[in-house]
Amino acid sequence: MLVLGIESSCDETGVAIYDDERGLLAHAIHTQIPIHAQYGGVVPELAGRDHIKRVVPLIRKVMQDAQLKLTDLNAVAYTAGPGLIGALLVGAMEARALAFALNIPAIPVHHMEGHLLAPMLESNPPSFPFVALLVSGGHTMLIKVAAPGSYEILGESVDDAAGEAFDKTAKLLGLPYPGGPKLEALANEPHADSAAYHFPRPMIDRPNLDFSFAGLKTAVLNAVHKSTDLEADKASIARCFEDAVADTLYHKCQKALDKTKMNTLVVAGGVSANSAIREALTSLMAQRKGQVFFARKEFCTDNGAMIALAGMLRFKAGERGSLEVNVFPRWPLSSLKPL
Repeated sequence: MLVLGIESSCDETGVAIYDDERGLLAHAIHTQIPIHAQYGGVVPELAGRDHIKRVVPLIRKVMQDAQLKLTDLNAVAYTAGPGLIGALLVGAMEARALAFALNIPAIPVHHMEGHLLAPMLESNPPSFPFVALLVSGGHTMLIKVAAPGSYEILGESVDDAAGEAFDKTAKLLGLPYPGGPKLEALANEPHADSAAYHFPRPMIDRPNLDFSFAGLKTAVLNAVHKSTDLEADKASIARCFEDAVADTLYHKCQKALDKTKMNTLVVAGGVSANSAIREALTSLMAQRKGQVFFARKEFCTDNGAMIALAGMLRFKAGERGSLEVNVFPRWPLSSLKPL
């Protein structure tokens, strides 16, 4: 069976085709970074307009790359939320129109479920159950995953998510949008001193598994204001900030694994592409003699492949979307039905 996946929740248009026997057949992504960079962040209206221009050409491209016709498809999956409402509507309307024209089902997919399942696109996918860490621009959460669709939220961000902290810190250091990759590159400069600053590891001494990165951002702000030579100090600030985030995630994941008595960790979301975070969590699981699974870096950010995969699982479980075009800018992951 073949499922076309469409992702348009924010600033990347992603389209992919997933086969339940052969796996991922083709995928394509268009990023809007050049558009939003001049404004220092995502402009929702511009994001929606660009999705309108890109989604049909990307569908044509992946169909051609996979050497398939639209009539070969068995279902169309699309990101129904959470995300920017205008951007979500573009993908939802395109998917619903295609499904209606081809007389096949349209499958609404939760964006964060797509991220959570992205490591399953790899040749060595994780086995259920496991603990998942989702770290992205808008979310930081730990989840007990018993099976696809069976999610128990163990902890989540109470203020800024890790991705927001990266973006705001990058902005404080004068780095252009998107800040995360540029901050990582700055932190890896040879003169970056990991001992120059000791930034807080928020909430690691508390028994719960929630996250808070607002205080860390404030600590960086204070360091920037106190610096007498910011250009010389930038790399060290970036390195110490990155270490603080990685260390915080390390301790929270350790607590989550202890609490659930599990020894498999899945890490997904845009921030999971960060090398320092990957190294910290790989080290954690090596010490525990457990397993850690990451999506490849191209599937850490928003993409159609993860939506096609999640859509395939829900399609095979019998889920179908209505003829109405419904999107959900806010949509709790815990509200999903188990498959």
